[in-house]
Amino acid sequence: MIKPLADAVRPQTIDDVVGQSHIIGEDKFLTNIIKSGDIPNMVFFGPSGTGKTTVANICASVSNKKLYKLNATNASTKDIKDIASGLESLENVNGVLLYLDEIQNFNKKQQQSLLEYIENGSITLIASTTENPYFYVYNAILSRCTVVEFKPVEKDDIKTALERASKRAEEFYHGKSISFTDEALEHLSCASYGDVRKALTSMDMAIKSKLALLKDEILITQDDVLEVTQKSAFYHDKDSDNHYDTLSAFQKSIRGSDPDAAVHYLARLIEGGDLISICRRLLVISAEDIGLAYPTAITVTKACVDSAMQLGFPEARIPLAEAVIFLASLPKSNSAICAVDEALADIRNGNAGTIPAHLRDGHYGGAQKLGRAIGYKYPHSYPNSYVKQQYLPDNLVDKKYYNPGINATEDKFKAYLDMLKKK
Repeated sequence: MIKPLADAVRPQTIDDVVGQSHIIGEDKFLTNIIKSGDIPNMVFFGPSGTGKTTVANICASVSNKKLYKLNATNASTKDIKDIASGLESLENVNGVLLYLDEIQNFNKKQQQSLLEYIENGSITLIASTTENPYFYVYNAILSRCTVVEFKPVEKDDIKTALERASKRAEEFYHGKSISFTDEALEHLSCASYGDVRKALTSMDMAIKSKLALLKDEILITQDDVLEVTQKSAFYHDKDSDNHYDTLSAFQKSIRGSDPDAAVHYLARLIEGGDLISICRRLLVISAEDIGLAYPTAITVTKACVDSAMQLGFPEARIPLAEAVIFLASLPKSNSAICAVDEALADIRNGNAGTIPAHLRDGHYGGAQKLGRAIGYKYPHSYPNSYVKQQYLPDNLVDKKYYNPGINATEDKFKAYLDMLKKK
């Protein structure tokens, strides 16, 4: 069976792995571990096509341990028991390295079935996952493993991998002379969004589409690779950790008054097709981050959100962009959320107190006998519709929850409240 190009050119040494410069390279953690040959239990965490399987293979080769591979999507506890039953065999005399892909698909019991063998060192575990391990891998496993994050591979590093593969193309494709224009390699590097495997698969497809021409010399141009990468490789899973990272960056960019970054993250969310999350987050931002600095922001945002929901994609992108740029360009205040959260903290900590008697309901027979509503001063009966009286419970009488933000609107609020209290 002919191997896919991505497997045929898979690096065999750590020095040939592209990207991951934060953990691979001169005197970097993972390089030093591999060169020592003493491989610990590890959880590799990161997107597809970033080198997790490749590095696991390299770890196995330097450890002199027998490599077993399981995918948690279709593996079971029985598969682990089968591996464990052969631990005493001659082929496993140096121990076993188990590469468990997609570990997040194992339930707690299945993950716990590994603990005994990890504890006594008979099995070295390298697990991989595209999901955040702190959400999906049980603490008992995490406490015995080092979590290693793999990041999307940079465009220039992907291009390096493609250039290496293009040099081996002749031997892989039956002696054909195959070359690429620089523009073609550049496009493949950009269109894969940090996924080396995706880039190599697209390269493979571009070459195969030209083999039918039965020419001895094949030149792959940008137009050729455009045909096999018509759909962007950008992938956005609404249930993934990356989805919440994007929403977080989206809100923080608006809060930080950076409309360009905010529109960028909006585009990511639009490409993911998640209209509801965008709309919900915009409404939250208008109240949480703009708040009383521009109180009508939520009204404008609601109009844009309603329009987007009625229009649907692709037209929804227009009112959404309007709302994002509008919110990012406004003055900011978090005084409202701070006030209510501090009040909630008092309630939850048992620091509520009793409602003053003069504020309690007096619209029923016998209320006065209970002392309800006696002494209440009706503000509209006084100048400026204000009269000084106690509203907070006795134990919170001097508590200050609302601290006006520094902006034109709240400056006016503060001036008005100060004027009332002076009078």
